[in-house]
Amino acid sequence: MTDRQIHIRSCSLCEAMCGLEVHHADGDVKLIRTNHNDVWSKGYIGNAAGFNYSISRYAGMFLQLAGLPTVYSSATVDTWPKNVSCQLMYGHAWRIPVPDIDRTDFMVVQGANPAASQGSFMARPGAPAALDEVRERGKVVVIDPRRSETCAHADQWLPVRPGTDALLQLSVVNVLFDEGLVRLGHLADRLKGVDKVRAIAAEFPPERVAEACGTDASTIRTLVREFAAAERAVWYARIGTCNQDFGTLASWLPDVICALTANLDAVGGLMWSKPVAWSMLQQDWGFESGFGRWSSRVRNAPEVLGQFPMGCLAEEIDTPGEGQIKALVVVGGNPVLSAPESTRLDTALPQLEAMISVDNALNETSRHADVVLPGLAALEQPFYSEMLWGWATRSAAKYAPPLFPSADGRPDEWEILTRLGAMCAGMGDVNAAEFDDLYFSALVELTGADPAVALAASPDPGPERINDLAVRTGPWGDRYGENPDGLSLDKLRDLPDRLDMGPMVPQVDNIVIHPDGKVDLAPERITADIERLAGRLDRPAGSLVLTSRRHVRSNNSWMHNVEVLVRGKDRCTLLIHPADAADAGVVDGEVARVSSSSGAVEVRVEVSDEMYPGVVSLPHGWGHDKPGTRQSVASRYAGVNYNVLVPPDFVDVPSGNAAVNGVPVSVVPV
Repeated sequence: MTDRQIHIRSCSLCEAMCGLEVHHADGDVKLIRTNHNDVWSKGYIGNAAGFNYSISRYAGMFLQLAGLPTVYSSATVDTWPKNVSCQLMYGHAWRIPVPDIDRTDFMVVQGANPAASQGSFMARPGAPAALDEVRERGKVVVIDPRRSETCAHADQWLPVRPGTDALLQLSVVNVLFDEGLVRLGHLADRLKGVDKVRAIAAEFPPERVAEACGTDASTIRTLVREFAAAERAVWYARIGTCNQDFGTLASWLPDVICALTANLDAVGGLMWSKPVAWSMLQQDWGFESGFGRWSSRVRNAPEVLGQFPMGCLAEEIDTPGEGQIKALVVVGGNPVLSAPESTRLDTALPQLEAMISVDNALNETSRHADVVLPGLAALEQPFYSEMLWGWATRSAAKYAPPLFPSADGRPDEWEILTRLGAMCAGMGDVNAAEFDDLYFSALVELTGADPAVALAASPDPGPERINDLAVRTGPWGDRYGENPDGLSLDKLRDLPDRLDMGPMVPQVDNIVIHPDGKVDLAPERITADIERLAGRLDRPAGSLVLTSRRHVRSNNSWMHNVEVLVRGKDRCTLLIHPADAADAGVVDGEVARVSSSSGAVEVRVEVSDEMYPGVVSLPHGWGHDKPGTRQSVASRYAGVNYNVLVPPDFVDVPSGNAAVNGVPVSVVPV
């Protein structure tokens, strides 16, 4: 037996990208522990496609090459409202500002739970500790219908009814103008639409929205005054604000609030990351983006930034007629668990004439595939996140080479996607390496570098040379010799504990790509939804509403097949306030039936005053009770599928994003 060796790597389970030591010998992993020398995480410890070295760099190429007529993705059950607001405000859907958590004095955390997610659109390991440091400097306020784990790292919990986040935010803007607290500062000549925002917010004083939100006007006014008085403040909103029926408004207004208080593109406020290796998602490739250029066949849902709502997929498969979906390619996703009205999709998939899954597991979705094309295991491929550094709080870089060779000579995902895309385009089976030369050369040209020089410097096809290109033509790159002291991927390989180039810096001039160079605070597509929001003020309280939650050990469904992450206390429970439990006649520890207009599940009850009255909560990503999978651990801890309860037509109108939070439900004992 050989002595143990240590492979330095980053964890790919969430956006924190914590440093790891992988102890191995004789081709086996013996131990995985934190790397205390990692300059990014200093020893602290999504979806599969986004964290994959190949797929994240080749998914766009596959879509362009294959020419598939419609796209459905996890984004429309997650991020799309934020993408829409950024597209309209800044000109690019993925140039999303992140909170400068390490330098702010006052932080509002709305609809986010960084204590469990480790940050989302905020790559920063040790988020709870960072929040504790903010408290030492100033204050942290959590706005959420649940007293989440993050509240233990906050000074104030401000509960709010699901679906009313935008009302509360508009009242914040109202107070800023009404009490003379607006200060545009360095952005005074870079903002347009300020007067329109003022006029809109004038109709939503705290006294008008308080009852609908479930809070009181004085609390809102105090929050605004404290936020405006802080030298450095930031308003951070995430998945809870996206995944509701007013998701775009609730994703737009935090940026507006920061802009009106000179906290956008400012130290300690909302800033844009400056990655060492640029992200393909955030580059301006000159592709057209738009809204409503075409509509779905069954529901007539408008296209939004090239995608239809995920909730449309099942009906497009199982509804006969011209244009009916007959074939489906699924890349690293599990929509049978993640799509709204998932039971219908599970029934619809066998009706396809052809289904291909690019996946390493036979999960609830890929079990329906005619062909499953597995890629490489995590330790068989390099790791350097293509997208997550685009939302990181520091300009750091971490590269890890493969630890093991492919066990059976399987092709990497980049080759699978290249060949599959060519086949979809009617080109037959192409030579992936030769085709990759063309793809890589096109990327090089777009950066302004010389393709011949780049091909000579990086001759081997695949994601390694794309990563090298992104480093070399990034802000600190060597540009293939033009800047001899600059960075390349080879230089990063020689840094055992990685590289840190410092915190975020103001860079709005490099971010906004509207022709006039201005940030649009009042895009028409967004502000047109204000009238619909105003109707929310008169909506009766009605029945219980359902919200989702995540746990630190099960951020995504694909983590549920790891014993150490799912064993222990049952976490797939229905959280319910004691008063609501009494009204419904359900008892802690016993099973209840939760029903919506879309479906029903039976789940164990957990009575807790951490829930706001009138709101119940289930975790997402569970429901591993389907026959035909090969996930033995997950099936033992099956839980129930949240998305069985989500109606497919309950969406945020401007983005088409699924409104998985705020679903009306009934709860009765079994």
